[in-house]
Amino acid sequence: MRTPPEEPPGIISANLPDRPLKIAPNLTWRSLEWLRSISPMKIVLKGILTAEDTRLAVEHGVDGVIVSNHGGRTLDWSMPTLDALPDVVEAADGRLEVYLDGGVRRGTDVLKALALGARAVLLGRAIPWALATGGEDGVVRMVELIRGELESVMGLTGATTVDRIDRSIVARLAVEIVA
Repeated sequence: MRTPPEEPPGIISANLPDRPLKIAPNLTWRSLEWLRSISPMKIVLKGILTAEDTRLAVEHGVDGVIVSNHGGRTLDWSMPTLDALPDVVEAADGRLEVYLDGGVRRGTDVLKALALGARAVLLGRAIPWALATGGEDGVVRMVELIRGELESVMGLTGATTVDRIDRSIVARLAVEIVA
């Protein structure tokens, strides 16, 4: 409710041209049955942060999930996506694809997400930032920089191809919280 989605004047939603964009507060996991019945497209859910929701997504026939905290704008104290990713990947157990969105600004971020099991990452805010500062050339340059850094850190970790990126190249830091 703090940041409701709004379409700017003159922008028409391609998927819902005659209806305003609204989030239905009564959506449930069973709503996926209805969605599946009216669309042949693959269903990918965004905003998954827990193993429990991942298992429910599998149970309801979802094709993929996007680990996302929506940029932290909805709950600025929500779990970082990279922290949620390992549990989601484990719960998915190869039964659906897992993507990561949130906090990806560099090639090293891409490497960490892939190493922790993401099939792909979404660049999110980096794209409009690059577009705003450099137009089309800015977006091309941003993608080139991220790709170049990814290739560089792959080389430094010994991963000569993307399919050779695995958990062995990252380590989780154990932090003890003392009250």
